[in-house]
Amino acid sequence: MIDDAILLQAASVLTTCRAAGTRIATAESCTGGLIAATLTSIAGSSDVFDRGFVTYSNEAKTEMVGVLAELIERHGAVSEPVAEAMAMGTMAHSLASIAVAVTGVAGPGGGSPEKPVGLVCFGLAVIGQPPVTYRKVFPGDRTEVRRATVGQALALVHEAASALLRDHEEKAGA
Repeated sequence: MIDDAILLQAASVLTTCRAAGTRIATAESCTGGLIAATLTSIAGSSDVFDRGFVTYSNEAKTEMVGVLAELIERHGAVSEPVAEAMAMGTMAHSLASIAVAVTGVAGPGGGSPEKPVGLVCFGLAVIGQPPVTYRKVFPGDRTEVRRATVGQALALVHEAASALLRDHEEKAGA
């Protein structure tokens, strides 16, 4: 499941986070910990990766990262509001300055017209910034959806860490 391209992407994320002095935490539903596993597959990741929460059930989302049950009932577990709450709860329950959360319908079942198989909602929390949400429908089977989700989550973290690094460099140069 963790191919060489994803490992290279994870290594780049770790390098950028390290340079920015940033730590990462994850909250994962549909990927079941694959983002955390990918990051921790790289030797030396412990100075950047703080922790990961596998919040596969609605109860885990509530108990581990503080997502309100009412929010899940109102919007559904696979929704941008829940992904945002997962990311914010991950920040609150970790030492990270970047938190990424994913919740989705990996398939093969569980989809609906409103929430088709392949739909993944992302939440990104960065210290000192408002949270960002993102949704995407990935094609393919369960493995392909989960692999694409890991890649997209790593890209979001890399972008956020790169922005933090630029900010640090600008402040240092000022």
